Amino acid sequence: MLMLISSQKALTFVTFFFLLGLSPIHSRDAHVINFRSLNLYPESLAWDPRAQHFLLGSLRQRIITAVSDAGVVETFISDTTLPTEASILGIAVDSRHNRLLAVVHSRPPLPPFNALAAYDLHSRHRIFLSPLPPSDNDESIPCAANDVAVDFNGNAFVTNSAGNFIWKVTADGYASIFSRSQLFTSLLNDQTTGHGLLGLNGITYVSKGYLLVVQSSTGKVFKVDAIDGTARSVLLNEDLIGADDIVVRDDNVAVAVSPMNKLWFMKSMDSWGEGVVYERLELNLQRFPTSVTVGEKGRVYVLYGHLNEGILGDSGRENFGIGEVRSREGQDEHVWIFLLIGLGLAYFFFWRFQMSNLVKKMDQKVK
Repeated sequence: MLMLISSQKALTFVTFFFLLGLSPIHSRDAHVINFRSLNLYPESLAWDPRAQHFLLGSLRQRIITAVSDAGVVETFISDTTLPTEASILGIAVDSRHNRLLAVVHSRPPLPPFNALAAYDLHSRHRIFLSPLPPSDNDESIPCAANDVAVDFNGNAFVTNSAGNFIWKVTADGYASIFSRSQLFTSLLNDQTTGHGLLGLNGITYVSKGYLLVVQSSTGKVFKVDAIDGTARSVLLNEDLIGADDIVVRDDNVAVAVSPMNKLWFMKSMDSWGEGVVYERLELNLQRFPTSVTVGEKGRVYVLYGHLNEGILGDSGRENFGIGEVRSREGQDEHVWIFLLIGLGLAYFFFWRFQMSNLVKKMDQKVK
């Protein structure tokens, strides 16, 4: 009986020792960047891996701002040739072609303006400004250019949140309507269309040759072929109502964010024919998170741009933020690995303890 109690104590001690000894690996705090820029009200966020900084558009100014991981702010691009009071919404870094792509949009009561601008990342000079055409050249069709993604060939894809279709802009600046799938409007009704510009919103390119697009009103995610524009609905276990932006990490985990709801982590085993939301995180909704990006080492960052204030006008706000968000699921995987290692070693020491006792007993019997 005494031997059994001692063995249990040894097992408990060794397991606790290994779990305690390995726990500091998870002690790194989430990265939070608070920065100051008067009346910036950024809606979009991108990471430039070469320059190692974030890039942000602006709802109230014709500028693109760079923010370092230490919170140092620099006006990266100032384009005063854009229409007065135009907003720079979605942005995307095209590292392969050394370009920065930016969606330019003018909101009512300003004259309608929807275009995609391309800038050289080194010289910061504008390469082109491509107006985005209305549907069938019908000016009565609502257009609100919102977000942009870019493929390996430099083709850009821009969502129209009002008209629920996708534009394509080639690497040399030729713009056309790319995808007008009936799926984009099949679930819309008076309730979903009455919320303003809440149609197709966030868009991201996946290296296997397709786009993932979120529709804010319905919470649906669409998989769109990047060659022919055909679309299908991604079968998920829940709708991402209010989703504003979406990004996919190298490990195929997709992350979507809503300024009114939460942040979702998703996985798929079949290239996004279907997927599962495996975790939801509550965010600081008072700071109105609108964009999500993947930074260095696959870290996920959310933009807190207070866009709701900016829509009402310049309120004099100068404090904004970028915050790292983590999935507990990923942390749990590491914990289980360490737990298995600890239990394996504990079992080894327990076995040695038992064998030692057995040898002592045999020695006593021989004597």
